[in-house]
Amino acid sequence: MYAPSFNYLRAGSVAEAQALLKQHPGAKLLAGGHSLIPLLKLRLASPSVLIDIGRLAELKGVSVAGGTLRIGALTTHADIAASSLVRQHAPALAEAAGQVGDPAVRNRGTIGGNVAHADPASDLPTVLTALDAQLVVAGQAGATSHPAASFFQGVMATAMGEHDVVTAVEVPVAGRGQTMAYEKFEHPASRYAVIGVAAIVTLEGGTCTGAKVAIGGLVPRPVRLASVEKALGGRALSPDVIAVAAAQTDVDLGSELLGDIYASAEYRRAVAPVYVTRALTAAAGRAT
Repeated sequence: MYAPSFNYLRAGSVAEAQALLKQHPGAKLLAGGHSLIPLLKLRLASPSVLIDIGRLAELKGVSVAGGTLRIGALTTHADIAASSLVRQHAPALAEAAGQVGDPAVRNRGTIGGNVAHADPASDLPTVLTALDAQLVVAGQAGATSHPAASFFQGVMATAMGEHDVVTAVEVPVAGRGQTMAYEKFEHPASRYAVIGVAAIVTLEGGTCTGAKVAIGGLVPRPVRLASVEKALGGRALSPDVIAVAAAQTDVDLGSELLGDIYASAEYRRAVAPVYVTRALTAAAGRAT
């Protein structure tokens, strides 16, 4: 199916993009296009104006300063997966970015477009929630930062205002003794996450002193598995300990689970602890 007709405008700066959004109510921003264009073709979105921000150099690149890894909103999934800085300081994010879609999607799709779209089956929001990331947004009152845990609010719903623009994602760099992993049960056609789990563990002398586990794909927005995290505290991460902790997954999932013709909500609930186990096992196995 073809996309509906629309007017095309190109913004030369973030400020101009915001001004154009105000001038054209209902307009949509176009970054890499791999979230928006499918919606247009399916007629699930019909904006009268598209505002292209894909060439704004100010929104591209990866840097580290003051213990924070900063990723520009227009940085592509492929660049994140290949970045030595991301691999060093937030390896689960590089791992997840390398599993997004196919090479065409990874080379055009952007982290900013991904998080603004907030598809519950997307990989990056789950990892960013586990990483305690901040989403930097340019709004009417200037730049603000939103914790990932509150930025994602539901199915394709975020804390962004109508005229806001995501400009960067900021992630605390991995601390001493901290390892992480991302595991997913992917849909064989779309490669979206039926279930995606990000696990971060901190080990001292073989004992877990902290854990952050987030799950996505089967819930409207990524959620932290607090009961799983609590069950790991103060323990050596043996297979038995991980299995007991993963069994607590259902406690934090809640009742609002997503399902479809490929995998029902009940099936996803039953399989979720398997992927929590895999993510924790992978993270613990990477400890040095």
